[in-house]
Amino acid sequence: MTTFTDDPKTLVSTAWLAAHLKDPDLRVIDASWYLPGSERDAKAEYKAAHIPGARFFDIDEITDSRSNLPHMAPPPEKFVARMRAMGIGDGHQVVVYDGAGLYSAARVWWTFRLMGKTDIAVLDGGFPKWQAEGREVEDMPPVMRDRHMMVSRQNQLVKDVTQVAHAAKLGEAEIIDARSAARFKGEAPEPRPGLRGGHIPGSKNVPFSVLLNPDGTMKSVDGLRAAFDAAGVNLAKPAITTCGSGVTAAVLSLALERLGHKNHALYDGSWAEWGMYEDLAVEKG
Repeated sequence: MTTFTDDPKTLVSTAWLAAHLKDPDLRVIDASWYLPGSERDAKAEYKAAHIPGARFFDIDEITDSRSNLPHMAPPPEKFVARMRAMGIGDGHQVVVYDGAGLYSAARVWWTFRLMGKTDIAVLDGGFPKWQAEGREVEDMPPVMRDRHMMVSRQNQLVKDVTQVAHAAKLGEAEIIDARSAARFKGEAPEPRPGLRGGHIPGSKNVPFSVLLNPDGTMKSVDGLRAAFDAAGVNLAKPAITTCGSGVTAAVLSLALERLGHKNHALYDGSWAEWGMYEDLAVEKG
């Protein structure tokens, strides 16, 4: 059994964050986000209580406003402008968390990686674990000073619908879907109206929840490998992660990175895009 190792480029424990919370070059981000209809208000929850010094990252606003798809990755210049305004820049170690445990924080981890920023980790177990351990919280907005940031977009980390359709047709990559088994099979309705049910032909189903322990922390490296193996994923092949709208796909991306898998990309449009177009093939069951 492998033990947990804090890694400031992927995943850190609440104990690690507590020990480094006062570091001058540490920045904490609250990236809480919930599905439509969940009856949770991420911004209101952040205002009521957050980890000391945390900035709120609005996944629905820091996005590509030119796209009609939900929260697509922002253009580099918009990302830089928002991060500078939040006082996040070059030389900072960033830790990102969310209010669900380990859910939307991985999306922001992936967005930073897309922009060429690797000094970012997800908080294992997120805000629920932090609170359960009785650690310090506050309701004050942080003092933010503009900080210079340079980015370099890593195009290999993201795929568009044409690239995914090509990969599905040729079978040249493992397409891994993070949605629930019922949604993957087309047995449960999609939370967004107007989308067909089912999955990308040839894709494998690894619901993001199977990568997590009951307390919302990520499974050990051995546990992650077992979950991908159980779904028939060949980890020797390139991987493309997908989900409903590109949020929980990033949990799979984070898990792949923990496993040392270096050739993985995220399908940003995910099912919100694929499920919308009648000319794209869909499999059920």
